[in-house]
Amino acid sequence: MMQITLKNWKLSLALAAIFASQNGAAVAGERESLEEVRATTMSLIELLVQEGVLSKDKADALLKQAQTAKQKAQEEAAAQLASQPVETAAPADAGQPKSIRVQYVPEHVKNEMRAEIEQEVMKKLNYKAGERLGIPEWIDRVEWTGELRLRYQQDQFSDTNVSPATLASNNTQYMQVNNTSEDRERQRIRALFGANLHINDWLNGGIRFTTGLLQTPVTPNQTEGFSQGKFVFGLDRAFLEAKPYDWLTLTGGRFANPFFTGNRVFGTDLIWDPDLAFDGLVAKANPKINNHWQVFSSIGAFPIEEVETSDTNKARDKWLYAAQGGIEWTASDNSKVKLGVAYYDFKNVEGEPSQFNGDTRFDATVPLWRQKGNSTFKLNSFANNCDSATNPSRCGLASQFQLLNFTGEVDLALFDPVHVVLHGAYVKNIGFDQQEILRRTNTLLDEENEGYELALMVGHPMMKKLHDWQVFGGYRRLERDAMLDGFTDSNFRLGGTDAKGYFLGAQYGLGKNAWLSSRYISADEISGLPFSVDTFFVDMNARF
Repeated sequence: MMQITLKNWKLSLALAAIFASQNGAAVAGERESLEEVRATTMSLIELLVQEGVLSKDKADALLKQAQTAKQKAQEEAAAQLASQPVETAAPADAGQPKSIRVQYVPEHVKNEMRAEIEQEVMKKLNYKAGERLGIPEWIDRVEWTGELRLRYQQDQFSDTNVSPATLASNNTQYMQVNNTSEDRERQRIRALFGANLHINDWLNGGIRFTTGLLQTPVTPNQTEGFSQGKFVFGLDRAFLEAKPYDWLTLTGGRFANPFFTGNRVFGTDLIWDPDLAFDGLVAKANPKINNHWQVFSSIGAFPIEEVETSDTNKARDKWLYAAQGGIEWTASDNSKVKLGVAYYDFKNVEGEPSQFNGDTRFDATVPLWRQKGNSTFKLNSFANNCDSATNPSRCGLASQFQLLNFTGEVDLALFDPVHVVLHGAYVKNIGFDQQEILRRTNTLLDEENEGYELALMVGHPMMKKLHDWQVFGGYRRLERDAMLDGFTDSNFRLGGTDAKGYFLGAQYGLGKNAWLSSRYISADEISGLPFSVDTFFVDMNARF
């Protein structure tokens, strides 16, 4: 933003002249019309303060100078009027009050005066038609957004946890974990900066940058420590959004989760990490039936991983195809009930076994990114295990993933602005097939393919101002093959599936767009090797 040096004394003189001309005309009987000019000038000064051209102190000084000039002009006009001879009426009207002749000012002359005053002031402030201080008009179609979060995080590990080497040697639930026993404390930071773009009447867009490791799709947190050098700042959102009708939205690029998951207010999610970005195309239709009922639906295709298939690489592109539909009811007191059902079909994410020792044609069926929890198997059955230093193999996912997900939320606004929110979600991987897995991997796995979550929140739905507050808590259970472990909440048991436990939290507003939050998560394994983690967060949040 370029800086402008204003010559305040010139501007003051111009404003004083404006007010003086107003008052002279007022004495002449045109007070009401030219008061509009004065109001326009006052509004212009207020606009300049809002746009940052004038500081509030300078604007107050200008107004004070203008008011002084106005009073002086009134006194001079009154003195001049008193010195002029007064024309009296005929004797028959001797009892009538004295009259003053006034000069009529045509309407077009008043309009010209108003336009000249505005142009003169705009010229002094370097304003131009279609531009503001040399800045192009498109800047008005950009809305800058951002958020900063400072976090203290403590990870507490159970004394009964097995070692990382033991987790890595389990071929049917292969996990790469660096630490299972030593409690850890970290100071972490998250920074988001972006822009919402209004391109025209039917097309919008957006970009956003965020901190976080580039190879981690599920968290923007970055651990502090100046010896590590600079923080990584990467492009996290880049999309175009077309709205041909009020009820229809088409979005392409990289964008926020387009599906209703219900409990964004809690900062957690049963199957998706809250910070996960979706790549691809999605269409959302939200027709409104009446003032109380609205239907919502989403359908989209999302690339997960592009694979260059060839004679030496038999893996195929990994995709997610998804659809969701639901209905929302809004009461007259703004209470809401929202129900949705979604189907998520993950294509080509399961591993394919090698056909002979040394066969590497299916190595790319192993996912690029995992956390932990899913059932796995060795692609090369001749190898010792997945991480063996001699004759190593790679571990692929044993199950296909075709999810049926139900989500419901009741938002009671009886005590508005305090709300009571009840949330529930259920998921089942109907793509899990024991016999298909046995045929493909020679491994018979237990059917652990369901998950659910229940939560309650009391307080303000959003932290916007001082003294806003909320408290919340809930319980979650997500079995090992209920969802792809790579995209689940990265905080609950430090990410992944095969997890059960509860969470408690609270938030409190410290001022406009600033709030403090805290959350405690206690999570254990469901059926796998012992690995329990309790995590505690304290966050200082600010947004603009």
